[in-house]
Amino acid sequence: MTVGEVAREAYREALPVLLVSAVGGLFAGVVLGGMEAELTAVPGLLLLVPALLATRGNVYGSLGARLGSALHQGLIEPRFTGGNERLRGAVAAAMANGVLVSLFAAVAGFTLLFVLARPVAPLGTLVAIAVVAGFLSGFVLTAAVVGVVFVGYRRGINPDTLAGPVVTTTGDVVGIAMLLLATRFVLLLGGV
Repeated sequence: MTVGEVAREAYREALPVLLVSAVGGLFAGVVLGGMEAELTAVPGLLLLVPALLATRGNVYGSLGARLGSALHQGLIEPRFTGGNERLRGAVAAAMANGVLVSLFAAVAGFTLLFVLARPVAPLGTLVAIAVVAGFLSGFVLTAAVVGVVFVGYRRGINPDTLAGPVVTTTGDVVGIAMLLLATRFVLLLGGV
């Protein structure tokens, strides 16, 4: 293959996904812009937004890369059923990491704001919101990553080309939506 052919193939595979990624990022911004009431009701919530979104991309991007490598090496099959122990292990690790890093972000954010004498919601409230958002977004992101990687692989598209943009876009949109849902849920319960 020539350099030009490789470049054309890369653009053909990546450009549509990158365009969808840009639109998804704008949508996530619109959802965040509509969270004024929640951001006011839970001091410190805005501090969690970049941390939680970045960790979604990191944790589930790693899952996508791990699955892509396993597919290329023939360690797993691109199917959802059967004895896919490696797939179950990778998914379980990603879910656990997603929830644990959400917990850490909430505690670190609370501690930072407390030390800086800034207004901050009770630790229990921030932890509950972060953990619920991490858990809910983990389910959706796991399904999205596994689905996109497997379907793309079966259609002859390099999973590594798809996983990054899909994870960042889906992570932003789902992460913000689940943060909003988790905040409303915790506030409905009266905080923690």
